[in-house]
Amino acid sequence: ACRATLTAFAFALASTACQPAAPAAGPLSEEDIATIKSLAETEIVEMLLAKDWAAFAAAFTEDALRMPPNEPMQRGRAVIEEWAAASWEPLTFTEGTQTVIQVDGRGDLAYAVSSYSFTVEVPGIPEPVQDVGNGLVILRKQPDGAWLVSVSIYTSDQPLPPTGPDS
Repeated sequence: ACRATLTAFAFALASTACQPAAPAAGPLSEEDIATIKSLAETEIVEMLLAKDWAAFAAAFTEDALRMPPNEPMQRGRAVIEEWAAASWEPLTFTEGTQTVIQVDGRGDLAYAVSSYSFTVEVPGIPEPVQDVGNGLVILRKQPDGAWLVSVSIYTSDQPLPPTGPDS
């Protein structure tokens, strides 16, 4: 019985070794790169300026992971939409730009590095507030050809406001 098991195992191993290798994923097409840049530089900015939280969340995969600065991680499109509506609804985005610095990837997986600048009006603060920073997103190409954000992390270049008894 042991010899038969070893023979079956050896046959199974040999038959999988003879399988053709999976084709290597090719580089991103110019169309994919343009689509990713448009999502970051135009569509996301327009969604924020319009306060369209449903469209903003729809730019993420269902199981997306978002890591904003100085806050807990968020997982899932519904959580991201809920967070954006609760956190950003009181703000008025008056200006915004996002510039893609680098895009690369293979097959249905890509990443984009960007810098951003947004000006917002915050209730209770007389002057508009500007935030400038950088971001990194990992995107997945969907069966319909759309690219959606799977992981997002961004960092602000602005220092945290002082806290404590002397502030």
